[in-house]
Amino acid sequence: MLAALIMTPLVLAGVLSAARSAEAGPALLFDAGNGNVLYAEDLDNQWHPASLTKIMTAYVVFKALKAGKITLETKITCSEAANLQPPSKVGLPVGAEMTVDLALQSLIVKSANDVAVMLAEAVGGSEAGFITEMNDTARRIGMSRTNFVNANGLPAPDQVTTARDLGKLARAISRDFPEYSHYWMAGDVRIGKIRLRSHNSLLKTFDGADGMKTGFICDSGFNVVASATRDGRRLMAVVLGEPTGHERSLRAASLLEHGFQNYDWKTLFNASTLETMPLAADAKSVITVRETVLAWECGARRRGRAVANAKRIKAKAAEIRAKAKAAKSGANGERAAKEATSAPATATSGGVSAGAAAKPAAASVAK
Repeated sequence: MLAALIMTPLVLAGVLSAARSAEAGPALLFDAGNGNVLYAEDLDNQWHPASLTKIMTAYVVFKALKAGKITLETKITCSEAANLQPPSKVGLPVGAEMTVDLALQSLIVKSANDVAVMLAEAVGGSEAGFITEMNDTARRIGMSRTNFVNANGLPAPDQVTTARDLGKLARAISRDFPEYSHYWMAGDVRIGKIRLRSHNSLLKTFDGADGMKTGFICDSGFNVVASATRDGRRLMAVVLGEPTGHERSLRAASLLEHGFQNYDWKTLFNASTLETMPLAADAKSVITVRETVLAWECGARRRGRAVANAKRIKAKAAEIRAKAKAAKSGANGERAAKEATSAPATATSGGVSAGAAAKPAAASVAK
């Protein structure tokens, strides 16, 4: 762990207050202006990017816009391949069209997997051609431990990246295409009468937040590249592998806040940048955090626990109902006994009163 080699009380305090869960993955904080690293933890460990892939998808589309190959008003079509993508998606039927502008909003805000394929096919001629351009771009901007195999980040064993590489990408797309920064700031998008909201809760809850993108698949956990600007200074955080969306946002917010409050962090990393900081000697290949992610769809073990919990709850409810029924029956029996005891004596042919005869019966019910 690179951070452990240069840990100080100040950084340690920051890490402890960053609400880091035991299962958390890599984390990175840096200055977007000069690339100086303010905090780094496992920044070269490979990780599944999930929908953070769409930052690169947007980069390639922005490049096509800048080159004049397409415009924001260009209409793109939903193919069968796009239509078959699983959620998150807009859900357009085959043959439906949307503008590149609306497609970019849907890609970034809604994280629409179908729209990612639509854009890839429109810009690259095919998704395969677009992916080649994604990987060429990754090499060009120095993402040395990244590989893309699809345009939307859906599960694929060979779709990998690192916190450092995502930091390089976030910095590059902000630097190269400032004219499109409004897409990363949007909290929602309207498609017809439907309003779709961003998964990036920091846009509403963190002072100065201005982007960028969240991502989640079971194998990656909850990821985010987050940015914020205060007093002209922009910081970016990369958080990977958190077990819940809330913890993802909390850790990113904590890192950003400490970055704004503790300006001397940069001296602890010897003014290293994303480019100059040495590759971690203990950098690991990609792993899965499926079993620690708190999401219903992730992990057979977790589903098994959920089913077992449901059975226990059902059994407990049945037990409570049975006790309530027994208590009700007991109360009815006691009332019957009291009524029988208070009844007036009536002579019988055997010389025994009805009230006296009822006492043993009442006692047996209450027993």
